[in-house]
Amino acid sequence: MALPQYDSPMYYIFRQLSQRFRALGAIGVTFLALGSVPATANETPLTLISPFAGIEMPSTPTGPDNVLDKLRRGFELTYEDNNRTAAELKWFARHPDYLDRVFTRAQRYLPYIVAELERRDLPLELALLPIVESASDPFAYSHGRAAGLWQMIPGTATRFGIKQNWWYDGRRDIVDSTRAALDYLEYLEEINDGDWLNAIASYNSGEGNVLRAARKNRKAGKPTDFWNLRLPKETSMYVPKLLALVEIVADPAKYGVTLPEVANEPQFAITDIDSQLDLALAAELAGVDVDTIYRYNPGYNRWSTDPAGPHQLVMPIDVADTFTAALAEVPVRERVRWKRHKIRNGEAISQIANKYGTTVSALRSANNLRGNTIRAGQHLLIPVATKPLSAYSQSADARLARTQNRQRADNKIEHIVRSGESFWTISRRYGVTHRSLAKWNGMAPGDPLSIGKKLVVWTNKTVADAGPATSPMQTGSTNRKIRYTVRNGDSLYVIARKFRVGIDQIASWNGIDRNKILRPGQKLTMYVDVTAQSS
Repeated sequence: MALPQYDSPMYYIFRQLSQRFRALGAIGVTFLALGSVPATANETPLTLISPFAGIEMPSTPTGPDNVLDKLRRGFELTYEDNNRTAAELKWFARHPDYLDRVFTRAQRYLPYIVAELERRDLPLELALLPIVESASDPFAYSHGRAAGLWQMIPGTATRFGIKQNWWYDGRRDIVDSTRAALDYLEYLEEINDGDWLNAIASYNSGEGNVLRAARKNRKAGKPTDFWNLRLPKETSMYVPKLLALVEIVADPAKYGVTLPEVANEPQFAITDIDSQLDLALAAELAGVDVDTIYRYNPGYNRWSTDPAGPHQLVMPIDVADTFTAALAEVPVRERVRWKRHKIRNGEAISQIANKYGTTVSALRSANNLRGNTIRAGQHLLIPVATKPLSAYSQSADARLARTQNRQRADNKIEHIVRSGESFWTISRRYGVTHRSLAKWNGMAPGDPLSIGKKLVVWTNKTVADAGPATSPMQTGSTNRKIRYTVRNGDSLYVIARKFRVGIDQIASWNGIDRNKILRPGQKLTMYVDVTAQSS
């Protein structure tokens, strides 16, 4: 039997009926017909209650206008009053501005999440998990390498079919991440024998922690419900935080809170595009700005969709038809801009990909290459952005730049990662914490560092006290100290590009102003990675 659409008035009847039937099934009652069942000898007559009894029929042909009203009608988890929940309730009641902010941010996504929970017949309380996990921010990234609304770590995301690469991170995509998160929660509920509080705790701490704690209690003859398990402190407060939100939503007036309304109607449509598409062009076709495209499609990291797919875009519901019609008039070859690149002696396909802000796989696909072998004199077609990269303000690069440039201390130092370095060794060198260093660079402390990656360090030390951003040699390093003589026509920009280093680095190494004009014959000290140089 197909489930009625989530915005259909029949849904509310259907859901309450299903709950009623489940409850009756739990006491071993089988419906053959409505009415009374004749009693057999030695049995007390059992009167069957109409499944419609007690159900408030909708007075209008539409459901509630507010998704939060739908949530209130659908809450079904049972739990005991607990001091931990009470503490979280007090915090929320004291911070109404926070609640206003996260529920306003959730307006774009919550109707879809609720509809998916209804379709799967899952507890509607789970719709509030993204608030606990990410404050309804799809761009959130935690110290544990978790990303997106549902804060999934890379391994779990891969396990549940989420694609993650240079172009696209499905952990931030509302459709992909919601599907995977609900798949995971269903699995957790199953392995926790139907105990939803333990399943929710497992989502936070990992399934093994909760199962081990329950097994330990079982051996000791103790209860295995969430409230009696010994779990990490973060997890012990995680479930109460969700339950506190449930109580706030159920009766905001009781806690002196006013929540923003969330329209009970679809906020977006999923549109098929069938090919790679420049996001700036998508914005033009839809008649919206680029930021809007990213807010509805936070999974895309760059200036376009992934050349290898998914070939779909989420569009605001009011422009979806306009966008679809306009896109149909644009030939596939014109959906990204192309540039011809003549291959020079010594160039590798990886170098060309880096130069144009794309990937080797994208270049191979665009040019029908089976491997990485290219010949000097050949031409490659390169997909490039139609607008300056600064126009793509919510791309991964743009977000990283804003994070790195947010002032945290008096001085900003650029550090180029060398062989053998980690957040720990770099932080010790500059006298900062490794967690701060990771945060300043939009990373988690456990993220791997690649050789040549640029990090920013914020410190109250002077640049001279901290030492050069890229220091002289160390054992195993591919960095080499060279002396460069300035030539006619040279500038810091020209020299920086020539040696693949930063302008600020050259200025720091030589104690000069980055805006100062260089003189022919002037000597500069440079620390360059010899492996990054090309002929």
